[in-house]
Amino acid sequence: GPPDLILLDVMMPGLDGYEVCRRLKANPATQHIPVIFVTAKTDAVDEEYGLRLGAMDYITKPFHLPIVTVRVQNQINLKLKTDLLEALALLDGLTNLANRRRFDEALDAEWKRAYRSALPVALVMADVDFFKSYNDHQGHRTGDTCLKKVAATLAQALNRPADLAARYGGEEFVALLPETDLAGAQVMAERFRVGVESLHIPHPASVVSPWVTISIGLASTRPDDQDTAGDLLEWADQRLYCAKAEGRNRVCGHGRLMTNLWRI
Repeated sequence: GPPDLILLDVMMPGLDGYEVCRRLKANPATQHIPVIFVTAKTDAVDEEYGLRLGAMDYITKPFHLPIVTVRVQNQINLKLKTDLLEALALLDGLTNLANRRRFDEALDAEWKRAYRSALPVALVMADVDFFKSYNDHQGHRTGDTCLKKVAATLAQALNRPADLAARYGGEEFVALLPETDLAGAQVMAERFRVGVESLHIPHPASVVSPWVTISIGLASTRPDDQDTAGDLLEWADQRLYCAKAEGRNRVCGHGRLMTNLWRI
């Protein structure tokens, strides 16, 4: 992974430190890495220029090593706190899954990657069956506990680092599965469904099972110039409604609409 902090001299062969810093800050992959200049250039104009380029600190030579160590540690601590805040901003507060913002960012990135690589990308959308009735009978506090257990089950079922489970909203969840065709998405979706029902969370208000269950719609495609990431989301949502219409507690990935909805 990228470094947590970069110590950079100004006077170097080839590119000078200022140009290196400028390029680091212009690259989205490195622009958030803190840079500290350590240099023999002591003029205030040089220090101002380095800080305006985006450096977090400017240390002149000769330096006192313990002071440099403390200043480096302060910047690393600041970065760790910033990274933590950014990570929390992308998590759902109840379930600790990725939130809608994180999912939207990942969907856009994976769609573009799949387009460049001519690889499939799949999306699984799940909804807890009769969750409003569950809340009405069990109470919202118990409902929150139920959602946490469902979320943990979905997260545990994923077995690749690139797969992402997210809370889409309310009792609705999504799973983004890069490099996954229709057959692979169906296997994962059924794993989700069985896993949730196997929790055996009592649901007296359900008309399909004595336990909490989920209905699932899924879509998989190889991106092309005619489709968008929004289309993939819409196809999965349509299949979710199909699963509900066909009786719930099932995966909808077969049927008459397949020829119109799936492009594998």
